[in-house]
Amino acid sequence: MTIGVLALQGAFREHVAAIRRLGHEAREVRVPADLEGLDGLILPGGESTTVDRLLDSSGLREPLVAALHDGLPAFGTCAGLIVLARDTEDGRPDQRPLGLIDLTARRNGYGRQVRSFEAPVELAGEDEPLPGVFIRAPRITRVGDGVQVLATLEGEPVAAAQGSIMVASFHPELTGDDRLHRAFLERIAAAAASVAA
Repeated sequence: MTIGVLALQGAFREHVAAIRRLGHEAREVRVPADLEGLDGLILPGGESTTVDRLLDSSGLREPLVAALHDGLPAFGTCAGLIVLARDTEDGRPDQRPLGLIDLTARRNGYGRQVRSFEAPVELAGEDEPLPGVFIRAPRITRVGDGVQVLATLEGEPVAAAQGSIMVASFHPELTGDDRLHRAFLERIAAAAASVAA
């Protein structure tokens, strides 16, 4: 598979490395032409209001939204979760989330940069916890009926999926534990198989 990683800002290199470790091609996405032929797209952490502005200045917003609405699977981490969320709390008034997963995200929900922390995350269906790196992380404050919770921290959802969209409020790319990236790739493969059938 060829997985794009939005490379406008944030921890995109680490996502590229994770995809390559799992044996797939990774492409940095900076302009609309980079979206061609992708099997999936990762929207990494960074600063969500900056990403929002860069989507416009790069010319990526409209083709990205079109590709996602056409079914391109996406995985948003940290700021990427905010970009993909239906609703946000504490965002800038001009911020425009893409509304592709039915949840509400509160920016900096776990505190500012100085409150960043690491904690074990309970991954659904797994006995071994996943290391969670929370850096100015958004908090999921509401989950819609059609959303599957994939991971929790002290009972609160921190990773979720709906259809072809997957999100995490933390940074799985910074840990070397590729289980969420693997789950995203498996979601893409399953969706492709159901279309082929």
